[in-house]
Amino acid sequence: MKENSLNVVQIRRLPSATQFSVERYFNGIQSQISRFVSVTSCHVPALSRGLIGRVWNMLSAWTLRADVYHVTGDINYVTLLLPRKRTILTILDCQVLSRLIGWRRWVVKLLWFGIPARRVTRITAISHSTKEALLREVRFPADRIHVIPVCVSSQFQPDPRRFNQCCPRVLQIGTKPNKNVVRLVKSLAGLEVELDIVGPIDAELMAALEDTKLRYQSFGRLSDEEILERYREADIVAFVSTEEGFGMPIVEAQCIERVCVTSNCSSMPEVAGAGACLVDPLDTQSIRAGFLRVIRDAVYREQLIAAGRENRTRFDAERIARQYSELYHLVFLESRSGRHLA
Repeated sequence: MKENSLNVVQIRRLPSATQFSVERYFNGIQSQISRFVSVTSCHVPALSRGLIGRVWNMLSAWTLRADVYHVTGDINYVTLLLPRKRTILTILDCQVLSRLIGWRRWVVKLLWFGIPARRVTRITAISHSTKEALLREVRFPADRIHVIPVCVSSQFQPDPRRFNQCCPRVLQIGTKPNKNVVRLVKSLAGLEVELDIVGPIDAELMAALEDTKLRYQSFGRLSDEEILERYREADIVAFVSTEEGFGMPIVEAQCIERVCVTSNCSSMPEVAGAGACLVDPLDTQSIRAGFLRVIRDAVYREQLIAAGRENRTRFDAERIARQYSELYHLVFLESRSGRHLA
């Protein structure tokens, strides 16, 4: 078999106005993967809401034909009707379980993680943190969970900018609860900064913005080029989430050479390496201290940016595309031979 004759289909969720980062990632890497295998993408027809929409998505996936199936995340249940020995599932994170308790947590754990894990031969996790969290929740061979990190779009190239120490512009990507934006806003109260927020603003966040009188701009869903422009205009990228499966804005900041303030928990230290200022996301004083150090200490900023230049090489698109290609071929060969090869 020629290397690129393997037929792979990536099954993706239908993107929404507030959930599109996974689609941006796999859109960006598909051309690289196509150098090694024949890969096509297919979005499920319905948003992942309610029983009818999810059953429709499962049936849609069932009609596809390929040598290897790759469910790329957040629609884990579509694996139920796919051939187990030729199906790979990407797990983005286990955050939903940390927000639930009691019987609701048990049901979600079973339907979203437990049963789908039994319906696939291999799993990819986007960080070691995600892999460890998954192993705490489901029974699955650790050696069959492959950590393949996220790569950044080639659009994110170094674009040096003189740091505005008098009134730096802070960029926040995302406003879901785990993004911790309310604490971020409170930590910035009284500082001479301007905050750019990409994502919808709910009542709690609006109240915090009004209470602190922080200067800000809000943006809805942006195109890739518009998001890139937000990074170019920023002096600091904020990413003080309470939990993340990966943390793409950290690496995007490093690629474009902006200093990043991020959290000292979950996957974020793993992703950032030495190239970000780490703070306690549950402590507004720690967040504030991190921003103050970045704003006031030019030498520290340059150290972080230099470390980010080295760290970002771990997320090279070709390297990651090769990892996916090797996994696709491994799964296909295993399905033909009927035994585990690695």
